[in-house]
Amino acid sequence: MYALSQRPGAPSMGVVRVFCARLALCVVAVVLAFAAPSRAQTLIRDAEIEYALQQLSKPLAAAAGLNSSRLKIIILKDDSLNAFVADTNAIFLHSGLIMKLDSAEELQAVIAHEMAHIANGHIARRHANFKVANRTAIIGTILGAAVGAASGNAKAGAGLVAGAQSSSQRLFFSHTRAEESAADQSGARFMARAGISPKAMADVLEIFRGQEALIGARQDPYVRTHPLTTERLRRVRGYAAAYPVDAGKNSSTEYWFARARGKLGAFLQNPRFTLRKVGKKDQSDAALMMRAVAYHKTPDLDNALREINALIARRPNDAFLYDLKGQILLESRRFAPAVTAYAQAIKLAPDHPLILGGYGRALLALKTKEGDRRALKVLQKARAGDDLSAGVLRDLAVAYARSGQNGQASLSTAERYALSGRLNDAALHAKRASDLLPNGSTGWRRAQDILAAAKTAEKRR
Repeated sequence: MYALSQRPGAPSMGVVRVFCARLALCVVAVVLAFAAPSRAQTLIRDAEIEYALQQLSKPLAAAAGLNSSRLKIIILKDDSLNAFVADTNAIFLHSGLIMKLDSAEELQAVIAHEMAHIANGHIARRHANFKVANRTAIIGTILGAAVGAASGNAKAGAGLVAGAQSSSQRLFFSHTRAEESAADQSGARFMARAGISPKAMADVLEIFRGQEALIGARQDPYVRTHPLTTERLRRVRGYAAAYPVDAGKNSSTEYWFARARGKLGAFLQNPRFTLRKVGKKDQSDAALMMRAVAYHKTPDLDNALREINALIARRPNDAFLYDLKGQILLESRRFAPAVTAYAQAIKLAPDHPLILGGYGRALLALKTKEGDRRALKVLQKARAGDDLSAGVLRDLAVAYARSGQNGQASLSTAERYALSGRLNDAALHAKRASDLLPNGSTGWRRAQDILAAAKTAEKRR
């Protein structure tokens, strides 16, 4: 499980040109710019969890007429309950909300509602009305780069991101009651089309019922950005009655929800709590995985390996299980066995960037010339396939440095700091990369983009 963090108090970042297109700074910029400045924000990256969310969202995207291959569902590590969209291609979910929900249908209800904001054009209209200086592009253009569409504007997003204040944050992410009503109705319709009971939408709203009576500081952010009233809840119940679905629970989506929620909780919660929660009698796939993670965190390597090996024996063609085994071994400093586990995961999922990233890290841990050579190749492939992994960038910098490519090492370090919102540190390493790389080369231009972003953000402060 990878995480991308911003240290508390780090400056907001600007987004520019090719750098934005390649690094998907758009996603990170929005998270960092609109997050509370006193709290560290973290993007949680995990191959298995992201696959599970994709399985849950695919039928809804089809029902909504959205391209599921372009839609990113991104987890923000935050105990509070919230979900929001900042662009037509990105839905953000707080980890606290996922842990609060009890079924795949409830999580699909949240996703369907946020998809409805996209499908109904609420985000596009908001972007059109959001005015900023310096011909700044709409956030849609910025976030679009996260899925490969470059803005082509060197100042895109810089003013918006660098100048965001708390009042504009609330304004930007808040929906009107009319928008909420429309999104509820459309979301219920999408769920029904996908064979999912819209009743789950009402179940989710019940979780927040009564919070509007609380003072703002005590409310979950979902209530502050998604107006909730008794009348709205009544209407949602009416939509559920109007779109009856009798298909029952989908065993496949419930299975992947259990794995995603279980793995997320096992990594985020106290391992003793996890072990008490699942109990030894529970032999489900999710329980075996959760115990493996909990024992690993204890740490108890023997029991962790026993649980994950039992699950692998049950599902020998599941790449995510070998990925988890590799992580357990690597973090337990069992480097050679970790390489073996990751190699098996790669055989099953040869192009998955997050699994490639773990494999590269394990190869680097061997500290051999052959391991370093293979690691560089693997990490370059991982980097090409995913622009949001700070862990891959960190390891790639090490691999470049060991191969004597100091300019590329400095560039990767600069990109990692930029992804974390630390533009001053990013600029320092970008200047070093710029001095070492050939003028006009791709790497040199990426370094210039970072320097330009840092300069723009400095002017905005």
